Amino acid sequence: MITKKTILTAVIGILVAGNILLGVEFFISQQELKIAEKSVSAQQNSAKVLQFTNLFIEKVLKAQAEISFEDRLKLENSVRDLKDPEILAQWQKFTASQTQQDAQQEVKNLLELLVKKIPL
Repeated sequence: MITKKTILTAVIGILVAGNILLGVEFFISQQELKIAEKSVSAQQNSAKVLQFTNLFIEKVLKAQAEISFEDRLKLENSVRDLKDPEILAQWQKFTASQTQQDAQQEVKNLLELLVKKIPL
């Protein structure tokens, strides 16, 4: 004969098992969320790198005249918005170039670095 104690024990066992199952599901979901957040962050960073690259090509490489102060400011803000010390350092090498030959080499280095920063 089934007693109240047996039913109560069964209900408590089911509830404990359910809590354990929900805890495992929660842990798995947290791990998946972290992976998704990293992926979104990487995609956002790639988009920023592409945006800066396009701006750089448009305002620097295709420039027919001297680059305006506003365009220089846009480029500077855009490169700083990337929050990538490697790209920023290469940008500063480019902007600090003293000769046209040095500037051309630093442009090549900058473009190479930008392309490498975009995952396939």
